[in-house]
Amino acid sequence: MFFPLPFKFAESKRSSLLQVKASSSEETSIDTSEFLTELNKKWDAVEDKSTVLLYGGGAIVAVWLSSILVGAINSVPLLPKVLELVGLGYTGWFVYRYLLFKSSRKELAEEIEELKKKFAGTE
Repeated sequence: MFFPLPFKFAESKRSSLLQVKASSSEETSIDTSEFLTELNKKWDAVEDKSTVLLYGGGAIVAVWLSSILVGAINSVPLLPKVLELVGLGYTGWFVYRYLLFKSSRKELAEEIEELKKKFAGTE
């Protein structure tokens, strides 16, 4: 008979070492009635409700179609592994190009700040 006692003991010891108690000076709780009234106010403030519903429906359809597409790609025998290799290769290139050296990290930070300015419209 085999009893994995050492593993359970090690697991309980490890989990007791990793327990973290989060505390905050202010209590964070969500009042559902307040949330719903706020949501209702925002919905009433929307002028073109049909456009919002159309975009929401379009987003749901897009997620559904992308799920079907990913399922179809996943069913092709070698394609998921090839895509994993492409992703791994791109990740390696990105790390080498932007994260390995201090000067390239600085360049990446500058490019990110430039993109932030473009999106914010402050450029």
